[in-house]
Amino acid sequence: MHGYRADKVFHEPAEPERALEEARRVLVPGGRILLVGPDWDTLVVDSDDPALTRTLVHARADPITNPRAARRCRTLLLNGRFRDVTVEVHTSVYTGPEMMPLLAGLAEAACSTGAVTREQADGWIAEQRARVDADRFFLALPVFMAAATR
Repeated sequence: MHGYRADKVFHEPAEPERALEEARRVLVPGGRILLVGPDWDTLVVDSDDPALTRTLVHARADPITNPRAARRCRTLLLNGRFRDVTVEVHTSVYTGPEMMPLLAGLAEAACSTGAVTREQADGWIAEQRARVDADRFFLALPVFMAAATR
C-alpha cells in the first residue's frame, strides 16, 4: 500500500508496536503513514471544581488500554524505523450543548466505577448544563496527528 491511516486505533491494542510493525510491512518503501487520535488525559473542561474534573477525565482514560498512545506516536514511529516523522495537534473547541452527551457519559462512567459518588457526578453534570445555559461552557479536545514515511 502507498498509504496507511489509523484513526483512533492505537489507543486500543495492548502492544501498539506490533500493530505498527504490520503497518510497516504492508507499506511500500516511500509509503506514508498517518496515526490520528486523542490523548484521553488531555481533555480540557472548564469547571468550578478542577479536582473533580481531573478525577472524571482520568476515570474515563484509565479503562482504555493505552489512553496516552497519541503522545507516544512520534516515539513509536521513530522506533519503528520510519523517517520524516512529524506531529501536529489540532484542538477542537466546543462551547455549545453538542458535547453534553460526552460529558454526561464521562461522569456516568466515573460513577459506575466508583471513582466519584452519584452526588458528585450529578452535581458536575448539573454544573456543565448550567454553563451551557449561561453560554459559559468550554471543552477542548486535542487530537494528535503523527505522520511518517516508510
